[in-house]
Amino acid sequence: MEKILIILDGASDLPNKHIKNQTPFEAARTPNLDFLAKNGQLGLMYPLKKKIIPSSANSLISLFGNDPKRCERGIYETIGAGIKLRKGDLALRTNFATIDNLKSKHLIDRRAGRTLTTKESHQLAKSLNEEIIVNCKFEFKSTVQHRGVLVLRGDHSDKISPINSGWAGGIKANQFRFAGPLDKDPKSKISSELINDFIVQAYHILKNHPVNLIRKKKGLFPANIILTRGAGNSLPKVKQYPNWMSINSMPLEVGIAKLSGMKNFPYKIPPLKSIDIYSYLYKLLNLKIKHAIKTLKKNHKDFSGCYIQIKETDLPGHDNKPYEKTKMIEIVDKKLFSFIKKMSIKNNWQVIVTCDHSTPCELKGHSAHPVPVLSYNPNNEIKDSAHRFTETEARIGSLKTFYGKDFMNKVKLNN
Repeated sequence: MEKILIILDGASDLPNKHIKNQTPFEAARTPNLDFLAKNGQLGLMYPLKKKIIPSSANSLISLFGNDPKRCERGIYETIGAGIKLRKGDLALRTNFATIDNLKSKHLIDRRAGRTLTTKESHQLAKSLNEEIIVNCKFEFKSTVQHRGVLVLRGDHSDKISPINSGWAGGIKANQFRFAGPLDKDPKSKISSELINDFIVQAYHILKNHPVNLIRKKKGLFPANIILTRGAGNSLPKVKQYPNWMSINSMPLEVGIAKLSGMKNFPYKIPPLKSIDIYSYLYKLLNLKIKHAIKTLKKNHKDFSGCYIQIKETDLPGHDNKPYEKTKMIEIVDKKLFSFIKKMSIKNNWQVIVTCDHSTPCELKGHSAHPVPVLSYNPNNEIKDSAHRFTETEARIGSLKTFYGKDFMNKVKLNN
């Protein structure tokens, strides 16, 4: 193997008063990342363009050399969830969420408090698949926590608006809206009406579901509505990386890897059994690192490149938990990058580290701020004057500031 790309999901941040006006990268103890920074090159990247807030999906599509405007997230998530698609099938990414009622359309939480257990989500999904009746065959699948996918079988339009995207398209984060057609094709109107029919039926099933009645008694948000986004009805043509391996288990990243021609090596995500979400996230993080190291040791000689995404570093930003993000960065540095550093020196790996977007804790969501990029190559004599892998030091790096569409060329992953 010659190259390894590690994306720290949403780890980039802004100075935070709770950690001495530092970013989590600045506050974290990261001797291994700092070694790579001292002996490599740094830069800043806007995953899309200035002032455009990226999602993980369109950012990753852009970083791998594709057009982010052609990002049907539902397709990637569905493929990543192991569901086969035929042309015309409409695939959508879904969230179990919390709404007060359909009359006021006030969206309380896009993720049902992030406390939905695996058992609960599967029970809810089972009821929806058994009880909803719409004018086509469909498949609804709960994937990880509040996440899921919905596939409407047949010949459908994907020119439909999202129920709630969370950050873009003129939809306020706390405003529920039904889907609507994005063009004048009658098929788009029919497809959006079909989704809305599904959503209304789902609400009436979910609001009095035993799972949600128990959750409300416990003071937890009920998972009483389905949000949809990222509609797609055909497999995209994307740049291929046939000699790469991928070490990912989240549906989005798995779908991107598979459709890009990579061989994916997943690990089994354990069920969430309690509402202690951060104990669970640390368990996932350590499991991911352990699996990545084991997989790299066994398989690195069979591939030219490797793609790893660390999802857990994004969530503390959404929850305004700068200490947790700092701690996660330290764990990744100590347990993963210590291994990566040794393997890179031994095997002449080029190591690329970046983030798919910034998720500032104080904003509790994605932002348009640029993210740091690190390129370390043991054989490259070019070294910047940086001492650490941080947002500030990346500003003075020799890679300078660039856009995500130029990422592969900039860090020479295309060579």
